[in-house]
Amino acid sequence: MNVISLLTPKGNVAYLYEDFTIRQGLEKLRYYGYTAIPVLARDGRYIGTVSEGDFLWCLLDEENNSLKAKEKLPLRHVLRPAFNPAVRVDVTLGELLDRALQQSFIPVVDDRGAFVGIVTRQNIIRKLTVPKTESSPWEENECAFSR
Repeated sequence: MNVISLLTPKGNVAYLYEDFTIRQGLEKLRYYGYTAIPVLARDGRYIGTVSEGDFLWCLLDEENNSLKAKEKLPLRHVLRPAFNPAVRVDVTLGELLDRALQQSFIPVVDDRGAFVGIVTRQNIIRKLTVPKTESSPWEENECAFSR
């Protein structure tokens, strides 16, 4: 099993651009009902992930905590460094599983850092629990889990 077999491609993923405003980010988050969403540069590079909490803390952390005053700020104003780091498409299953324990979705990038999609914890669980007629992914990869 490889990351591509678990991937939800970029075309099927909601994301934001780093030059979007805080208001645009909040609207898209609300529209999709997500609690976190990937943020990309206009050239397609993965920049980070922004969460509901990031927006909340942005509103509460400064003296003027009015949404009206902050809604035009760019998203990069609320991004936390190193939050929800991406993995490359050649990531091992073991590393992917470790990340899935910490994150509900794992952003995936190619060797140039361009965002190609996400792997969700839900996709991993589905793939590993669906009965197989072929060999198990655990037999193909070095993992310390029992079936």
